[in-house]
Amino acid sequence: MFRTLGVVLGLLAASVAAHAHFLFIVPDAKDAAKALVVFSDDLDADEAVTMDKVAGLKLKVKDATGKVTEATFEKDKHSFKVSVPGSGARIAFGTVPYGVMQKGDAKPYLLAYHPKAVLGAIPANGGKLGDIPAELVAIATDGKVKFQLFGLGKPVADAEATVILPDGKKEKAKTDKDGFTKEFAGAGRYGVWVRFTEAKAGELDGKKYDEARHYATLVVDIAAK
Repeated sequence: MFRTLGVVLGLLAASVAAHAHFLFIVPDAKDAAKALVVFSDDLDADEAVTMDKVAGLKLKVKDATGKVTEATFEKDKHSFKVSVPGSGARIAFGTVPYGVMQKGDAKPYLLAYHPKAVLGAIPANGGKLGDIPAELVAIATDGKVKFQLFGLGKPVADAEATVILPDGKKEKAKTDKDGFTKEFAGAGRYGVWVRFTEAKAGELDGKKYDEARHYATLVVDIAAK
């Protein structure tokens, strides 16, 4: 009995861990042709969580000329190793539905992830794509950076963003009326996640939902002033 209880508690813990995690595209610090996709609460692979539920991820890369190419990747148990085509400044991005979720008597919702990363210099427009349900962009000037959230192509106010700072610490920031967080100072790698809820019903794999919760993530490197 105790063994069975332990198994059940372990499965519950894994489920909670997965729901608290987010999908990040993390550029390789040494090789501009590589990146790693992780499902974690930071920018490192979490070996307690598998990638099974996000195995349907589709990744693309947009280069400085605007050309979009499919990215190939090798699926491992706890991360995906990505080959990033092209050279120079590029944007890697993707989307994947996690599934239809429901807690107690609350209305069911679609959970989807929209990871994005800027490889190289951040474009003047922050690398805005404009054709995904939820998207974060970074605006960097003089060694400082602020982030802007778009939902269905429009700025989203009053959303709570969690920012992973270059030292690994996390800080929360609300978006203003134009979808911007406050500015953050300091060079290094930043990771951000934020939720945008779309009041749209639908169905996935035979399960109906009343709204869609989109989690946008972004990874960027900010150069020193």
